[in-house]
Amino acid sequence: MPSTHLYAKPLQLNTADAGFEVAFGARLHWSADTDTAIEQRVAAILADVQKRGDAAVLEYTQRFDGLQAAGVKALEITQAELQAALDSLPAAQRDALQAAAARVRQYHEAQKKASGESWSYRDEDGTLLGQKVTPLDRVGIYVPGGKAAYPSSVLMNAIPAHVAGVQEIIMVVPTPAGVRNPLVLAAACVAGVSRAFTVGGAQAVAALAYGTATIPKVDKITGPGNAYVASAKKRVFGAVGIDMIAGPSEILVLADGSTPAEWVAMDLFSQAEHDELAQSILLSPDAAYIAQVQAAIDRLLPDMPRREIIAKSLNDRGALILTRSMEEACALSNRIAPEHLEVSSRDPHRWEPLLRHAGAIFLGAFTSESLGDYCAGPNHVLPTSGTARFSSPLGVYDFQKRSSLIEVSEAGAQTLGRIAAELAYGEGLQAHARAAELRLNPVPPMRDMK
Repeated sequence: MPSTHLYAKPLQLNTADAGFEVAFGARLHWSADTDTAIEQRVAAILADVQKRGDAAVLEYTQRFDGLQAAGVKALEITQAELQAALDSLPAAQRDALQAAAARVRQYHEAQKKASGESWSYRDEDGTLLGQKVTPLDRVGIYVPGGKAAYPSSVLMNAIPAHVAGVQEIIMVVPTPAGVRNPLVLAAACVAGVSRAFTVGGAQAVAALAYGTATIPKVDKITGPGNAYVASAKKRVFGAVGIDMIAGPSEILVLADGSTPAEWVAMDLFSQAEHDELAQSILLSPDAAYIAQVQAAIDRLLPDMPRREIIAKSLNDRGALILTRSMEEACALSNRIAPEHLEVSSRDPHRWEPLLRHAGAIFLGAFTSESLGDYCAGPNHVLPTSGTARFSSPLGVYDFQKRSSLIEVSEAGAQTLGRIAAELAYGEGLQAHARAAELRLNPVPPMRDMK
């Protein structure tokens, strides 16, 4: 039975109040600093996996996930098992998974065409300049498997890697007590995962970063996880690439009062149910509408299966903020730089040009953030904690690298050589200067290489 004592009262603020800035800053504050004990434990796990490889991975998997296995090879999920998981799904679930995957793939194919091709040109003296775009060879994707299963994260990480041309996609996913989620395995089959292992936590990150006898070393690790995973990704950066250090999930709703209050309340719930640290904020210039949303929260909360998590998230980190105008709401949104930004307005395109910082922008009352999480097409791996000011969603470009192409003609060397030599002498790097000058006319005949 739903609890009669549970309540969710997000902090109500008014931008016109004298104490708004202090209260607003306190509500937004979230520290990305990891607990010292976690940092020390993660460092020990990484070092142990780097030293002992498979033996350490097996030991930690048994200790943390309660999963007994004869060796790490026994923790690998075969392609046949992935296909069997897909085949075992109810038809409606299988069709939904494949439809979502098709939309995600279509979006990232378009993204690749827009930004992922090599290019070059020759200037007037015949010198070729350009850029060569190539996919990474092998990537690792981390799929969370603790409080919930996330097949959508498999699609969002593996499909853009596949579209980018990555040849090997290694998936790691914790399976506490050995329980495998068939929808996660089916998603791996649909998304083109090459190999999958039932390993999680810092030990999984270490195995991907350093390689073991069984789990291959990758070039980059993507995907969210708990504090141990985040700490491990931060520590292995440099040995491998990483996508980002993700914080708690966030949603910001800009509302002009035209959307049913129940819709907005449920959208706030959709992020709050992720985690007690998730943040849900409503900005609106309509005080009566804010009261309607609070009433909808009170009415809908008791029937939510994850109501305790939702309530704690909204009470501790949620906010309903009355603004002087929609323009002010947009300016405040830019300061927050949210992960998910809903523009719940009759005319969302009026406000979209004012919005500069957000991981993803959802335009109009019918565009719930949850559609973006699963099947709209754009990636749901987004920058959090204000990092949308300088970061972008996960995409095809995260699985590609770029090499500059330079082919200087003999004529071009006469101009560029003099420029380079002059600057090199100015820096006191005589060998740089001489290397450029040796190619100035007269150029000795090139030796015939036989």
